[in-house]
Amino acid sequence: NHYKNEIGYLPQREEIDWTFPVSALDVVCMGSYRRSGWFKKVSNEEKEKGRIALQRMGIESLSNRPIGELSGGQQQRVFISRILLQNAKVVFMDEPFTGVDATTEKIISNILKELVEENKTVISVHHDLQTVADYFDHIVFINLRVIDSGPTKTVFTKENLKKTYGGRLTVLDQVSTSFKKR
Repeated sequence: NHYKNEIGYLPQREEIDWTFPVSALDVVCMGSYRRSGWFKKVSNEEKEKGRIALQRMGIESLSNRPIGELSGGQQQRVFISRILLQNAKVVFMDEPFTGVDATTEKIISNILKELVEENKTVISVHHDLQTVADYFDHIVFINLRVIDSGPTKTVFTKENLKKTYGGRLTVLDQVSTSFKKR
């Protein structure tokens, strides 16, 4: 039971009810519920930590805006701010780069690096083969079973791409060739 407090989760965007009447700061402060309790008022100290997390994601000015009024990239940054407030040791992210603009993508990639530097473990579902090497040190290829896993530099190969995706991707040669040039 103690370990559940050590895990943070970023859901897929489709899993969230964007019409729920909460502000960006309210969503971020939900990350403190495990510490403070579900039915207790969020303390001023936790709200301040929430503002700092929003500031770290570059959207502190949006703290009072309803979550449903924000752009997709801003919404994603709010949910990552919630993870930052939570301060979990292990973070699961389900496609954190889906539906975000280039600015948000850069901010998220920087946050991923910072989390790793803070000795956090980040596990992410990611389907953009062009950016795998830019964002992740280790990868796991899965197609009903684990195909291969390990450091990106050794596991991200044409053979593993073919085993994972079969003949469904016509860009496999381009992806593996561009990766080897890095």
